[in-house]
Amino acid sequence: MLKRSIFNRTFGPIVFIALLFCVSSGVSAQTKLLRFPDISGDRVVFTYGGDLWTASASGGAAIRLTSHPGMEVFGKFSPDGKWIAFTGQYDGDEQVYVVPAGGGVPRQLTFYPAKGPLAPRWGWDNQVYGWSADGRRIYFKSQRDSWALPIARLYSVSIEGGPAEPLPMPEAGSGDFSPDSNRIVYSPQSRDFRPEKRYGGGQANALYIFDLKTYEAKRITEGPRATRDPVWVGNTIYFNSDRDGHFNLYSYDISSGKTTQVTNNKTWDVRWPSSDNEGRIIYELNGELQILDTNSQRSTPISINVPNEGLSSRPSRVSAAGNIESVNLSPKGERALFSARGDIFTAPIEKGPTRNLTHSSGAHDKWPSWSPDGSRIAFISDMSGEEELYIIQQDGLKPAEQITRGGSAMRYQPEWSPDGKRIAFSDKDGKLYVVTLADKRIVEIADAPHGQIRDYVWSPRGNFLAFSYDDNPNRNSAVRIWNPVDGRVTKVTDDMFNAYNPTWDPQGAYLYFLADREFQPQISQVEFTTPPIALRMFTRSPCERT
Repeated sequence: MLKRSIFNRTFGPIVFIALLFCVSSGVSAQTKLLRFPDISGDRVVFTYGGDLWTASASGGAAIRLTSHPGMEVFGKFSPDGKWIAFTGQYDGDEQVYVVPAGGGVPRQLTFYPAKGPLAPRWGWDNQVYGWSADGRRIYFKSQRDSWALPIARLYSVSIEGGPAEPLPMPEAGSGDFSPDSNRIVYSPQSRDFRPEKRYGGGQANALYIFDLKTYEAKRITEGPRATRDPVWVGNTIYFNSDRDGHFNLYSYDISSGKTTQVTNNKTWDVRWPSSDNEGRIIYELNGELQILDTNSQRSTPISINVPNEGLSSRPSRVSAAGNIESVNLSPKGERALFSARGDIFTAPIEKGPTRNLTHSSGAHDKWPSWSPDGSRIAFISDMSGEEELYIIQQDGLKPAEQITRGGSAMRYQPEWSPDGKRIAFSDKDGKLYVVTLADKRIVEIADAPHGQIRDYVWSPRGNFLAFSYDDNPNRNSAVRIWNPVDGRVTKVTDDMFNAYNPTWDPQGAYLYFLADREFQPQISQVEFTTPPIALRMFTRSPCERT
């Protein structure tokens, strides 16, 4: 992939993308990234590229069902296979729609304003889960009555439209009805899109059988790990769980109460299982679809090819103005430095060319920092596979030079020493480093036991580095100073008060920092609000004169 970018007069980067691709002849390859499948008879429905597609249950070429710029997800066949209900992002909102299974105009069924579009970890509002056994109603998860994002409830709406009716469970995520429709298996939690793997906290999904006549609930899953995506087939409930380290399908026999593991995938997670409620369960695995026969307990992959007109393969202009991650100026203020869409750019303040310094379509280049003399730019990039420190000439005429190696964690903002001989940077594991550019020798300065170190700053002459972190039982942070001559780290504030964000005065005679030193009967930062902050000054004139 080749990428070239420019900036307009307001420094909004415009990116030209040219994708190199090859077209295979004669053989239709399996298309990846097939999501949220469902199955009915000899047809399957799934989401690909934000649209709904249908295909034969034995595989083959897919047929597009929707083409709106918004997302269409969670397609579910009606019991007779004639309709598909789904969640659609039409008209700037997320609502429940129904469309003929053979194609047609989607018809909107719900109209209560959704809370979406939400951040990816919250998923979708008005998420469709299935149909009633008689095919008259569609049930879906909605957050319309919740005061917080993770709280949701299951509702149903008629295929003819009208008001949505809540199911009796006060909180619910996924669910599926029993064959006689007198019970429902459901999860009170709705953390289906959270990124944590092997999460075992109090919000991990658990499954219950709820009697719709007596309102009695019985928990059917055990252990701390998530149990989700239930489907009810005959006298057995199948569900998805990562209790063995990866998401796999399990079965719960209602008569005996016995749970049995059905699939044993050790590399990829089973995602979004859905059933025809007769004997087949379709799910996604490694971006492809597989069908489980509940009688034989065997899964069969199906190969589906989604036709692609190649629109995204054409060279095109993409604005990166909304994807700028950082901005600063050159030492003399003649050029601006940007990181945007994974590349590093410089642009003139008045006259001169705009430069894309990295042209690295396959990497995320970030945290650019100009050297004190203006000749070089340091940045962090994962072009090697791990995040490392790189340096490139400001004119971009030579390739970037890799400075560090062996990184194993996300790395943060490079900070040049005023003499340009050293660079300080930190990482996600709480470590603070200084690298000497002459010999590329890396020294670990500190290792914070809690959180990261992000407020490191050089003194004006570069003979001291100030930063803060907490290693105290009371979790108060303290300001420290590192001396590159002897390598000693000196704590310059006590543990009584929380001190952080140090900064030097221009002459290096004083070190300023923020501190929480006022005791008042009001909410503190522990309750996620702003605490009383006092600005304190620490004199270090002997340091700068050493």
